[in-house]
Amino acid sequence: MSDLILFWHRRDLRISDNTGLVAARRQSTRVVGVFCLDLGILQREDVAPVRVKYMIGCLQSLKEQYTQAGSQLLILHNHPTQAIPALAAALDAKAVFWNWDVEPYSQERDHAVINALKEKGIQFLEQNWDQLLHAPADIRTGSNAPYTVYTPFWKNWSSKPKPKPVEKEDIASLQQMTGLTDAQKEVARQAGSVELPTAKDLGFHWDGEFVIEPTQAAAQERLEEFCDCRIHEYQEQRNFPGVNGTSQLSAALKFGLISIRTVWQATVEAQENSRSDETAASIRAWQQELAWREFYQHAMYNFPELATGAFRETFKSFPWKTNEEQFQAWCEGRTGYPIVDAAMRQMNELGWMHNRCRMIVANFLTKDLLMNPQLGEKYFMQKLIDGDLSANNGGWQWSASSGMDPKPVRIFNPASQAQKFDPEGEYIRQWVPELRSVDTEDLLTGNIAPLERDALGYPQPIVDHKQQQRQFKELYQQQKQVQTL
Repeated sequence: MSDLILFWHRRDLRISDNTGLVAARRQSTRVVGVFCLDLGILQREDVAPVRVKYMIGCLQSLKEQYTQAGSQLLILHNHPTQAIPALAAALDAKAVFWNWDVEPYSQERDHAVINALKEKGIQFLEQNWDQLLHAPADIRTGSNAPYTVYTPFWKNWSSKPKPKPVEKEDIASLQQMTGLTDAQKEVARQAGSVELPTAKDLGFHWDGEFVIEPTQAAAQERLEEFCDCRIHEYQEQRNFPGVNGTSQLSAALKFGLISIRTVWQATVEAQENSRSDETAASIRAWQQELAWREFYQHAMYNFPELATGAFRETFKSFPWKTNEEQFQAWCEGRTGYPIVDAAMRQMNELGWMHNRCRMIVANFLTKDLLMNPQLGEKYFMQKLIDGDLSANNGGWQWSASSGMDPKPVRIFNPASQAQKFDPEGEYIRQWVPELRSVDTEDLLTGNIAPLERDALGYPQPIVDHKQQQRQFKELYQQQKQVQTL
């Protein structure tokens, strides 16, 4: 058996500050990267073309990093349970390393790969939680149970020292890897290695612009710019979709273009350089958002059933309504509620939506249209560049009141949300241009006369908010009574 180690990339599409890759490099200089275009994922109905194109861009960047380091990135296009063990055996690899993942599908897939590698006598190492600052087993209650409420999770999580980016000597060693010989490259090709395809080659079409380019350099530049400037006003600005007040690093974190350790370290340095209590509070607010990201990933790992249903008993058999026409109006931004329509149109065009707006439209689908949050969760995954099972599921369950939240019923009034977070109507006017001439007060409240709506080509409200609010509350109370019987 050779000293070759294959490193299987998944949510860590970078060489630097990669814990699993460092572990591989410590055992051998001959480390070759592998990425599998997983048919088990690409053939799903909830795959966003923008996300696939972004991923291909990330892989192109990763491929260049391996070339510069003196090695290669091999691309497979198959089911990993078959392709990874077959490639490792064909190349007579000593071991296959990778970083662990929280998602149910990933864990099932990885265990199948482990069993196949064992049968072939190939070593494996997968227990590196590269995408998390703390492993799920490290953040537990006093009774050693997983947390189901964010606030006590945050208190525990924030009290623990955070791992720093990998040491400089490890970074240097990753730039001195040895790749395959020409003969081994031919063996890899025969074992299934292919050229990196385009998103269109895979059947996914996206011609829009990215909110952030799919390179490590772009992610690092965005992080530095955010921590130098906008993070200081984050607490005040983060809820206003018309303001560029967030980092927009969610896609880079989802694919691991940049590590969570690097991101956290940047916040620590920003906090050390802060000159006021307000600035320190803003930085802390963003750190809390990073903790929310980790809370949802821990929740998915500890409660995999979240991927297919509600957490709260009251909502496991909730009588959600079905109305295909209203659902399509929601998807297309034609509900007649300006702030809702602006947000949906932003996502449809950019593949990204401001987080405040994600809450608004999710609340509208579940509390106004009384529809199953899983419908919206799936549509988001079909559109978002940063679509991530844990974060998306957690956000939707929070908005639907079906998840891990101490407040059982949270109902947003679209007009109140618009008045509070888009007070001048700039965001609405940007994404619903047919309403640009409407008076700001009427624009925000949605009190636009039917004849004026018709003249402007803007739809009438598809439901009455007050009426739907009452109906949701009635259904909720009825369901609670059923649960007590």
